[in-house]
Amino acid sequence: MRSHTAIFRLFQAALLVLIVNLQIPFCSAQNTSKLDQTVRDVQNSSQLSHATLSVCVYNVTKDKSVYSYEAQRSLVPASMMKILTTAVGFERLGSTFRFKTVLKHTGKIDRNGVLHGDIVIVGGGDPILGSYRYKQTTPDSLFTSWMKALKNNGIRSIDGRICYDASFFDDKQHNDSWQWGDIGNYYGCGASGLNFHENMFFVYFNGGQKVGQAATVDHTSPNGIKVHAQNFVTTGPANSGDNVIIYGDATSSIRIYDGTVPLGKRNFSVRGALPNPAESCASLFTAFLKTNGINVSGTPTQNLRHADGKDLMDYLSNTYYVIAQYTNLTSNNLYAESIFKYLGYKMYKKGTSENGSKAILAYCTESGLNIDGVKLKDGCGLSRENRLTCDFMCRFLRHVARRPIYSDFSKTLAKVGESGTAKNMLPKLPANVAMKIKSGSMDGVKSYAGYITTAKGELLCFSIIANNFTCSPSQVQAQLEKIMMQMATMQ
Repeated sequence: MRSHTAIFRLFQAALLVLIVNLQIPFCSAQNTSKLDQTVRDVQNSSQLSHATLSVCVYNVTKDKSVYSYEAQRSLVPASMMKILTTAVGFERLGSTFRFKTVLKHTGKIDRNGVLHGDIVIVGGGDPILGSYRYKQTTPDSLFTSWMKALKNNGIRSIDGRICYDASFFDDKQHNDSWQWGDIGNYYGCGASGLNFHENMFFVYFNGGQKVGQAATVDHTSPNGIKVHAQNFVTTGPANSGDNVIIYGDATSSIRIYDGTVPLGKRNFSVRGALPNPAESCASLFTAFLKTNGINVSGTPTQNLRHADGKDLMDYLSNTYYVIAQYTNLTSNNLYAESIFKYLGYKMYKKGTSENGSKAILAYCTESGLNIDGVKLKDGCGLSRENRLTCDFMCRFLRHVARRPIYSDFSKTLAKVGESGTAKNMLPKLPANVAMKIKSGSMDGVKSYAGYITTAKGELLCFSIIANNFTCSPSQVQAQLEKIMMQMATMQ
């Protein structure tokens, strides 16, 4: 039998081991001195010395933490938010899910093919309805398929109106926490129950022949939209790019154009948020029908009382996989917000930002993920009130990597050096290392998160967030790429 002294010493040793282990944070690891030195060098650089930097790395293959630096700090993530939105979308909706828009009619069709009633376009949150990006979704393709549905049901003329119902989502197309300087621009258009043409329009400017001269508006597209613009755009230096800011609310046709376009450019295109997308859809469909020989007597309006109407057509979007892939590869805010609100509808029967947030947080909680330090205001990351920790993002990515959705979800992320927003990043990344990421960027915010397949074939997940830097976006990107490169080449 051991002596009391020996037993006491064993107890002391066990207690010491326990105390040491309790002091190790979630993402600690050995043999990370080079990564740690790189992170600290970046934090102390002139570009980030006054900023907040957070880093976390986890080895999914070995199921162990690798590295942590201020990983519990709750920071603004920007478009990194789309990781949560799209991944939960894969879980709750599935890769083959399609958004549905319903074309209906009220009233009766007489023997001469005259509809004495309304055509109603009932939105279902489809973010690519009438999108110019795909041949089958352009306004002409969309309207042609709808017109065919009318003719197939014997409608040759409409003694009524083309109406719209966008009540599938709430009437807050813009999130309350978005900034005024964002919401008139294409990336701040927000999601409607009846989206159209990605809720954006093109305005084409002609630059002057001297810097400082007024730039004129040549035309807008799609043709026929109602935009009442005040133009304050002037001419900037040659090759200065798009420096136009568009101001305006989603429910108003008034737009203010400000900023500059390049010297001497003709038909220089700038994208803005489309006024009243649901009404614009009904208005342009009315014009399309008239052009193609189907008379419509009334003017477009909202119609929410169509419960007794007859369905003419269910118009289905591309698959969720296609939509999620474009969401993450190009960081499309409208697509993310439509998914976000649809998740709210799916779980709580009402498509709102609040319910979208609840749906994602509920999924995380059900999955055993601690959500301390997490605050979700939107699904795309445009809100500066969003908060995440790098620790949470790593745990979320680790969880996703173990789920059946991982294969499809990981393909939606931009591959460094090859695709999407990561195409021109890390040119010296070793050929035997693969990195798939989602980036985030706004004034004073830069973030990256995703997966690394190492030279040994091991899978890592990581998250980096920098807040409150005062240098240029390109400067902070160069600094954060140093950290990602060190992660990718760790032994």
